Amino acid sequence: MIDQQTIFEIHRLKNRRLSNRKVAGMLGINKDTVAKYFTNPQATCGPRKKRVSKLDDYKERIDEIIKECSDISATVILRELQSAGFTGEVSLIRRYLKKVRTKIKTRQPYVRFESEPGRQMQVDWGHFGSLCYGDVNRKLYALAVIESYSRKLYVEFTHSQKQDTLHQCLFNAFCYFGGTPSELVVDNMTTAVIERSAKVIRFNDAFLKFLLPYKISPWACNVRAPFEKGKIERSIQYLRRNFFPLRSFKNLDDTQGQVLQWLDDIANRRVHQTTGQTPQQRASNLQLRPLPEGVTDIYKEVLTVQVYKDFCVRFDSNAYTVPPWCIGKQLTLKADQKTIQLFFRSRLIATHLRCWEKKKRIEIPNHVEKAMKKQRRFLESKQTALFRALGDEFREYLDGLVQSNQPIKKSIARLLSLKDQYGSGSLSWAILKALRYGAFGADYIENILYQEMTPETDHPPVQMKNEALNRIQLSEPSLEEYDALILKRK
Repeated sequence: MIDQQTIFEIHRLKNRRLSNRKVAGMLGINKDTVAKYFTNPQATCGPRKKRVSKLDDYKERIDEIIKECSDISATVILRELQSAGFTGEVSLIRRYLKKVRTKIKTRQPYVRFESEPGRQMQVDWGHFGSLCYGDVNRKLYALAVIESYSRKLYVEFTHSQKQDTLHQCLFNAFCYFGGTPSELVVDNMTTAVIERSAKVIRFNDAFLKFLLPYKISPWACNVRAPFEKGKIERSIQYLRRNFFPLRSFKNLDDTQGQVLQWLDDIANRRVHQTTGQTPQQRASNLQLRPLPEGVTDIYKEVLTVQVYKDFCVRFDSNAYTVPPWCIGKQLTLKADQKTIQLFFRSRLIATHLRCWEKKKRIEIPNHVEKAMKKQRRFLESKQTALFRALGDEFREYLDGLVQSNQPIKKSIARLLSLKDQYGSGSLSWAILKALRYGAFGADYIENILYQEMTPETDHPPVQMKNEALNRIQLSEPSLEEYDALILKRK
């Protein structure tokens, strides 16, 4: 027979017009069982006819052998029975031994533990498949926290089980309950327990630092002893069976919104089988300690990032823009499940919504506008104007440098230096060749000139003490203008 909860789930799922096969797959039972209990919820199993086995006449002898040697193997018993006329296979003996040994095995008794109101909370992670963002699948985890006296439950879905994520989820749970307990029960996850030897436990230093302001004492379960935190183990099973089936989720925010609604409407308002009351009713008797002040922002993931020439920082396989003046600087990044904040020293300079896709560029329009404005200012500089005045191919090549995100200022300076070294004609020829192949960059031009041109005699200019005078660039005079001036005077 199956229990009443399974019968209830059969009727609930069938009322959603699911097939017997689909319901059976979701509940792990046979489709004929689904049809039977949907038609008649009060159905009971009649007595079954006992099957005749070749082993029936030899069971007493096997029991005697087991009393003499409890750990004897099935093959040894087979040889003993074959001498007495047994013709069956060893698999029959193995099945019987498994059944007998299960009966004589001593089962460990468990004492139910009930804590005082507000004294204890239990914590555990659960894995719930993944969420799809475009072409990217992100693993989906749920941190479940239950207050042991009231059985009031809190759940938070995340894409990570990192240390900072655990701390932020626990803080959100304390806010949800309206206070903190005296004791927090965890399993042996590495974000809580680093090392364990028998009764000697070494807790994670970051975890202890997190608990210190709340004055919470951690308590770690023994290895392979889930019964020591049975309340949270059953809650995760309840979450899998009652919340997760037949739902679709768009993203992490949608998933969290649905589970909070489920907690308020169903999980914490149902009558609990053990207490006979709803968790919400029993929670009114809790004696939780108030939250300390000033701890709302310290649990974000914090790291130092570099700003690259495309005025972006790289985080979690995505690029986030910052003001262009930050290029080359080190910034502090703070991230949670929703936002990315970027700081220069202690000043907030950019805030982005967190993107869970990968290989994406997340831009703030103001940053792009400032970068384009800065680029336009440089294009109007004296060096750029001199380069553009050299001819149409130079202007076309400059546009190609801009489109290929080359460093304009550095590239123009190198190209003008090559003009002084090889002459305008050679540089023009090299630029035309580079345009044919779509090769944009001072390195390409320098390589072409090095391979196919000979530098002109180089007479370096006289170096002045005033560096501003050394940087003056003059355009080449046109001899035709001089000729026209002489003819005009005649």
